[in-house]
Amino acid sequence: MPVREIRGWTRTTSLPHAPDYVRGVINLRGSVLPVIDLSLRLGLQVEEPTERNVIIVVDLDGRTLGLRVDAVSDILSIPSAQMQVPPELAADRGATFVRALTILDERMIRVLDLSAVLPESADAAA
Repeated sequence: MPVREIRGWTRTTSLPHAPDYVRGVINLRGSVLPVIDLSLRLGLQVEEPTERNVIIVVDLDGRTLGLRVDAVSDILSIPSAQMQVPPELAADRGATFVRALTILDERMIRVLDLSAVLPESADAAA
């Protein structure tokens, strides 16, 4: 599981020439942590950060990054047998971020492919 921790929102320091979905960087116990705005990266409606927002710290392929999300309401463990492959509807296969779908209590849950969401290199995020 790539999720390392969930932190309250911390104001970021912007970086010039970073991709538009990179909110900036924060200090995480003495390390510089790039923060990606997940809404912006996924092409969803973006609002200015509030106190309710959180940063999900993830470690993927040796890179540690933060994902700014609106809120965290549940932490779920879903057996892989309950996952379904999403339909191929994306106009750009390179922009397919959903790895699987499942239904839980009549809610559709999307499981993201973090390797597709995160920038290809640490330099792109920092």
